[in-house]
Amino acid sequence: MTVTQRTKALHPALLAEAERRSAKVQLRVADAITAFAGSMNFVYLHAAVFAVWMLVLEKSPWPTLTLIVSLEAIFLSTFVMIGQNRQAAFQQAKADHDFVESEQELHHNTELTRLIHQLTTQIHAQLVAPPKSASTTTTDESSP
Repeated sequence: MTVTQRTKALHPALLAEAERRSAKVQLRVADAITAFAGSMNFVYLHAAVFAVWMLVLEKSPWPTLTLIVSLEAIFLSTFVMIGQNRQAAFQQAKADHDFVESEQELHHNTELTRLIHQLTTQIHAQLVAPPKSASTTTTDESSP
């Protein structure tokens, strides 16, 4: 699937939200960090760096590594919250878009129902209603 096909498959509200986010550098950076931090490459890199650090760089009970890991956890939790806020913004934009579309569809369906009722009434009046001229001629002929 090409990028254009994927773009067409996305919800219009999500596309608008993605365009808004891509317009700001800090949001693009946060999205890139969040994407990397949520990958297996991130896990592999950290496992390798921590193993090297523990075996080669520090011989005591790793006080510097503990500090770095704690700081990294603080930043990563912030990126998790940024991701949750982004997801909430996407969901809200989608809900808003869907509500507007639903309201427009309701108005359109209501108008179609009115038109169908008018047409049905007109057809009923032409096909079922007794002709006026036939009823007057029968009464005129029967009277002496």
